[in-house]
Amino acid sequence: MSHVGVPRGTVRKRRSLALLTAGVLTIPALAGCSSDSEETSRAVPQDIAPAARDRVADGSTVNWAVDAMPTTLNAFQADADTATTKITGALLPTLFPMDAAGHPKLNPDYLESAKIIEREPKQVVLYKLNQQAVWSDGREIGAPDFVAQWRALSGKDSAFWTARNAGYERIEKIERGSDDLQVRVTFAKPYADWRSLFSPLYPKEITGSPDTFNDGARTALKNTAGPFQLKGVDKAKGIVTLVRSPRWWGEKAKLDSLVFRVVAPKDRTKALADGTVHVTDIDAATANRIALALRDGSNGQPLTHGPGADRTPAAALRSWALAHGSDEKQAEIAQAAREANRKAVVAYGAEQKALRGYAVRKSLEPAYTQLALNGESGPLADDRVRRAVARALDRQELAETVLKPLGLPAKPLGSHLALAGQPGYKDGSGALGDQNTKEAQALLADAGWTQGGAAEKPKDTKAGSEAEKKDAEKEGEEKKAGTAEKSEKADADEKKTDKTEAEEKAEEKAEEKAEEKAEEKADKDTDADKDADKADRAAAGSDESAASRAEGLYIVGQDDKPGAGPARSAATHVLAPSRDAAAQSIALLRQAGAVSGDSAAAKVTAQDKQPGGAAGAYAPVGTAAPAPASVKGPLGKDGKTLTLRFVLPAGPGSQSLRGVGDRIAAMLEKIGIGTEITKVPDESYFKDHIASGDYDLALYSWPATAYPATDGRPIYAKPEPATDGSLLVEQNYTRVGTDHIDQLFDQAVAELDEKASRELMKQADARIWAAAGSIPLFQRPQLVAVDKKLSNVGAFGFAAPRYQDIGFTDRQAAGSPADRKK
Repeated sequence: MSHVGVPRGTVRKRRSLALLTAGVLTIPALAGCSSDSEETSRAVPQDIAPAARDRVADGSTVNWAVDAMPTTLNAFQADADTATTKITGALLPTLFPMDAAGHPKLNPDYLESAKIIEREPKQVVLYKLNQQAVWSDGREIGAPDFVAQWRALSGKDSAFWTARNAGYERIEKIERGSDDLQVRVTFAKPYADWRSLFSPLYPKEITGSPDTFNDGARTALKNTAGPFQLKGVDKAKGIVTLVRSPRWWGEKAKLDSLVFRVVAPKDRTKALADGTVHVTDIDAATANRIALALRDGSNGQPLTHGPGADRTPAAALRSWALAHGSDEKQAEIAQAAREANRKAVVAYGAEQKALRGYAVRKSLEPAYTQLALNGESGPLADDRVRRAVARALDRQELAETVLKPLGLPAKPLGSHLALAGQPGYKDGSGALGDQNTKEAQALLADAGWTQGGAAEKPKDTKAGSEAEKKDAEKEGEEKKAGTAEKSEKADADEKKTDKTEAEEKAEEKAEEKAEEKAEEKADKDTDADKDADKADRAAAGSDESAASRAEGLYIVGQDDKPGAGPARSAATHVLAPSRDAAAQSIALLRQAGAVSGDSAAAKVTAQDKQPGGAAGAYAPVGTAAPAPASVKGPLGKDGKTLTLRFVLPAGPGSQSLRGVGDRIAAMLEKIGIGTEITKVPDESYFKDHIASGDYDLALYSWPATAYPATDGRPIYAKPEPATDGSLLVEQNYTRVGTDHIDQLFDQAVAELDEKASRELMKQADARIWAAAGSIPLFQRPQLVAVDKKLSNVGAFGFAAPRYQDIGFTDRQAAGSPADRKK
């Protein structure tokens, strides 16, 4: 699938009903803060055509499509991408890979055991390494490799260009045990997510010096320790070749070689038909092509789809008549068109025949799509407006739009910190409340947005949201500096201004210039929208099917395109939440003040304890809900209409995302919120808009993680002002956070009791829901086309691939589909 749009991360529901009684909206308690048991849920199973190893033939090559060449083979650098993850997974040790339930599980190929052996006075973890585990040069994997990686990633030496140091900075020392195969790691501070460390593990030859870490590991890995080893990287051809490792001590890899080949998403149907690739992520349109190929191959009927299939009998008759008519020029044109169509039909038919050799493996990807609400400034700086937006959404409808046509479970996601089936998953959306149009309208009314508000004159005194308070403070500062204009009076005839004629003329010119710039920007935006709409129609047609809308969901950092992340600069601080986490840099954003947040209360107040949701998630008691179920036209306040900038990617692979965006815009329109949808190029969507904060609403995704206390914190941490007045947002691109949420993360990451740590994460999730900065919508679909003769590969879901088990089920199947035709 096309990955236009996530912060990248490692990867990877309880509804409370708010009742409107006698015109008064109650304030329910913060759901999810209790200590009840985890919600029973199951992950959607992986679909990999499992087969016992004795049924898989030895030998042959598998070609696996990737979106782009990996920019680095160092998974801890900021520009590491999904290709980096796939390749290093076959080459390097992962001590605790995720299993099918999204839980970290000890890898016996590398570890005999790993456990906490001391908790007081300090946490000590003892690793006992597999005695057969060696690097490809024959040296045993041991304590020196752990020490070198710790020093490189601890953050103490700025010469190492690292994307993160989470967890490593808590280590106090690493010692050799009775021998190099025993590694004692002592933590200065307790660290619950210690299993996340040293994966992948690099040899000391790479992590031992800044030069080899920064540059040496970008294009080559001379020393590896996996079932495969790196044979070569051909950037010109877009190929990375791995071959079976002779030093591998575990179960022998079934394949002779594994080739990762760059194939653009738009070219993958042809690549499958040509036999160029055996395994590739696909979009819904390609999945539909394969399904039709399998159907047509079984019934032997003529194709009823493809080029010219929608031509009516009347159109076909007219074409024949023109081709055989007396007008020679028209006949020549018609004959050429008929010949071109004939060739297209033949080529399409041949492709369909070849596609019968593939199966579509499908599951849910360990990542979720969210609606992000930028709380830095504007109407969404007011938490009541954010909550109104959230309560206007029918998340069930949005999930069904994407997942139902694919035959996948269409259930909206209920957590920011875990996916269904993972340990600790619990639906925390009750902290915010279900979709409720009347309560959404009441929240907007309480925030001052009314039907007549757009016609009102701006008020002299602003109050309510933090953003309005900032405006008032800024106005006071300007007055002190002597640069502010005097406010308008009710009777302009009775008051005179102190401005000179020169000043008035200067202001008039400035206003004219501002109007001209605004008009130019509006024209550009209109042209961009028109161009994007044309691209939509060309790519998907005017009558886009529901199935085709399930493609192109934007996961930040998983678009695998050069330049997808913001440029690295001295003013940028990068803190990726995990080794697969966002390779995007973290923007330092200028703004008038800090983002508002709730107090760092240690306990839920009595007001919070009313059932059903979070304090403030509903309108205050006594606020009358608007009578109509929907409103006509956008609401207004102080002479301004309530209109939000909705930024979406414009590329041909993002139709699904735009389809979801259109549905969200229609839902918001029902409560009086207008949207200005701006479509921007895919390559600039994240860098120039999400990371820089140039949006009100946006859709992108976050990967799941087995370590939410570590990986989730930078995503939801309260932004902090920098010394230069800018804002350090880490990966919190919504700019919404609270001290209390930060404290819960800090407590959870230091809590060595897993159950207690999960309870703290549930509380944090409920608070994140209540803050309404990001609204999880659904887990992403995972569609993978796989040669039907291949086993143990496909839609892996949560689990990491076991590369040594991948292979063809019989020797005749070895080789490409093209070879088997001969």
